[in-house]
Amino acid sequence: MARFAKPREPRGETARMRRGFGWLAGLGVLLVVAGLVGLVYTAAVTLTSMLLFGWLLLIGGFVGLLHAIQARGSSFFWLGAIVAALNIAAGVVIVSHPHAAAAALTLFAALLFLTGGLFRVVGSAVVRGPQFGWTLLLGVFYLLLGVLVLANWPSSSQYVIGAFISLALLFDGLGLIATGFGGRRIVGMVSDRTA
Repeated sequence: MARFAKPREPRGETARMRRGFGWLAGLGVLLVVAGLVGLVYTAAVTLTSMLLFGWLLLIGGFVGLLHAIQARGSSFFWLGAIVAALNIAAGVVIVSHPHAAAAALTLFAALLFLTGGLFRVVGSAVVRGPQFGWTLLLGVFYLLLGVLVLANWPSSSQYVIGAFISLALLFDGLGLIATGFGGRRIVGMVSDRTA
């Protein structure tokens, strides 16, 4: 008589999954540390991000130009060449004048906050949906943020972009830590039940 045993989850797979979630939590810790350091040195983060953005535009422009040259004779050539030239020109301007680029980007962000906040406030007052309070609060927050950034512009451009990037790193890191520890806990609960 053949015995039918309940298939069990291999221990190696469970250990590998727990290790993977551990690495995820470790990456989250690194991002949190980077975000906290960035909040202390926001001006350096702003300047570094502008230079990195400019170099990425330059590299992307040259790669796009090579791709357009390879597509000579097709309808893609002129569009690819124009987009590549624009990327290269924008990259040169940002790399050669990172502070002016940061000031322009900060002004653009402030205007986006103002218009987004205005639309949220007006939209929540007109529609009055089930999320009326949250939408109104978010709209007011966006308006205040836009006014604060615009009131101190252009000096605010030294720290606004760096602060936003650092906060994004911090919250992404906290999310990865929560996912890592939560995933390890779930894997442990599942492996305990199947054991």
